[in-house]
Amino acid sequence: MRISEPTRDVRLAGKNASACVSVFATRSSDVFDAVTSACDRLVHPAVADEAERERQRHLIGMLLASPFLMGAATALFLPALLGASMTLAFICGLFSLAWLFVLQISSSGSDRIAAPLALALGTVFVAMIVASAGGFVSPVSVMIAALPLEAYLRERTSRSLLVGGAAALAVLPLQALLGSILFAQIGPVAGWHWVLPIAYGMTLLPRIGGLIGQARPTQPDQRPTALEDMIEAVVVRMTPNGEVADVSAQARSMLRIAPELMLGSGLFDRIHISDRVAYLCALADLREGAARRKVELRLRLPRMQDDQPNDNYRPFCIELMSSGLPGQAFVALIRDNDEAVQLREALVASAEATEALELAKGRFLAAVSHELRTPLNAIIGFSDMLLLEMFGSFGDPRQKEYVALVRDSGRHLLEVVNSILDVSKIESGAYATNPEPFQFVEAVRMCEQMMSLQAENKAISLTTQIAPEAGEIQADKRAVQQMLINLVSNAIKFTPKGGSVALGAKRIGSRLHFWVSDTGIGIAEDDLCRLGKPFTQVQNDYTRQFEGTGLGLALVKGLVSLHEGTMSIESALGEGTTVTITLPVAGPTSQKGCEKGALLPMPPAKRKEDNNGALRKAG
Repeated sequence: MRISEPTRDVRLAGKNASACVSVFATRSSDVFDAVTSACDRLVHPAVADEAERERQRHLIGMLLASPFLMGAATALFLPALLGASMTLAFICGLFSLAWLFVLQISSSGSDRIAAPLALALGTVFVAMIVASAGGFVSPVSVMIAALPLEAYLRERTSRSLLVGGAAALAVLPLQALLGSILFAQIGPVAGWHWVLPIAYGMTLLPRIGGLIGQARPTQPDQRPTALEDMIEAVVVRMTPNGEVADVSAQARSMLRIAPELMLGSGLFDRIHISDRVAYLCALADLREGAARRKVELRLRLPRMQDDQPNDNYRPFCIELMSSGLPGQAFVALIRDNDEAVQLREALVASAEATEALELAKGRFLAAVSHELRTPLNAIIGFSDMLLLEMFGSFGDPRQKEYVALVRDSGRHLLEVVNSILDVSKIESGAYATNPEPFQFVEAVRMCEQMMSLQAENKAISLTTQIAPEAGEIQADKRAVQQMLINLVSNAIKFTPKGGSVALGAKRIGSRLHFWVSDTGIGIAEDDLCRLGKPFTQVQNDYTRQFEGTGLGLALVKGLVSLHEGTMSIESALGEGTTVTITLPVAGPTSQKGCEKGALLPMPPAKRKEDNNGALRKAG
């Protein structure tokens, strides 16, 4: 069947009208959403309940918009009664009163005063407009329905509908009273009176979903979940120059700050002044192309109680992110950093407590060592006098043997006490050194003389390999001798009978390298990290086969650090060990630091391969 041209035109016109209505509804909905978002920023930050925020948001929006509609109605119907100047003053009063209610709600977080007053004043105004337009015969009387509608849209409960209906019923006698007193002489009812109800009806289009209890129920929301809803952080969007353009609603709960207070330079103004440099550097890195930066800083928050300080700063972590494209906006995530700060403070307190404990231990060992040396010197001295038979001979040869054992035990114990005292002095910073120039070979010869008898008793070959260019060194001679004696003594102790121990030295540049190597039991890889700690031996404490307190290597390590040197250990289990020490030939660069005896960190562990097996170098 052919469709006539007029019918086709009618259908096309109907489709176009329907499309226009749809576009208008969509655009109106978008504008309404923008207005709703703006009104939400005016709600007090302390209002956390979403239902209460919704009620206050609706009331604020109505109070902001209603003066425009009421002003238009006033300009249309009241100039004949009030005159031009009074009409203008009346309109200004409407705006001032409505926005004063908005200020009261936004500042106090409560609408218990503003809501009933706004309903009462709205009832009086509607009655006045209906009376001035000619009463119920005028189309303006349709505006009476606005009272229950707005009351219901605010709370969406049957109670609110009843309250609004009661206000609408109150208009009936009130408009009659006003019509008889103020508007006795009114003009005829005209068709343009429909302008006011139609204008109000246009405002209901984007809100029509609220009338049936839900907004846009026809289609589920297919939009992706916003970043603000997926993470527990305040999401801040800012321009490349650092100006804040948008802040998520989490600012109310996490920062106790209204989002609008952080716009522009509000975020930067709340950063602690000492943390602003790091924050600005992170922004600069993002502008130069970095993808993300993380900054720990302190933000000033509002006081919740009167007894809190004015500078109420709390730690936060800000993670700044950028797409890397020039001119693109930045996104910042602000998270609470209290836990990390507390852990860091606990770690610092623990480190300080450990350091204090170590110092107390060192002082205790030093005090005990001093107290032990006096009786030990007496034991050794009197034992020597008895062995020399200065006051008569022994009646039994075993008596002389026992006295010799007492003397040797006293000497051994005195050596242990001296080592403990030296280690405690180094750890407490009380070990004083006296650098002086001397020939390094002299210290080697003295060590060789002292250790040769011990090496002969175990049938160990003790050799020295001192290069001629070793020459002179600026160091504490007694400390260098102590290093050599301790290293050679350890090498002999842990080398089986028939083995060999070598002591060598050579000069490389401005540093003297000397080493002690042996063919002893070696050190397992897992035990290398324990070496150098006081009272530590690589043998098990219950099954160890060798005597000693484990202080020798710890003392060497401390003396090397005092001289700004380095120490490394190369060892393979069952093949032997080589300990290498390097010292500056010209002596420590800081005499003051040398006297304090601060322990310096050892170089990191290294690995290397050798034909004799895997060796490891550790500091």
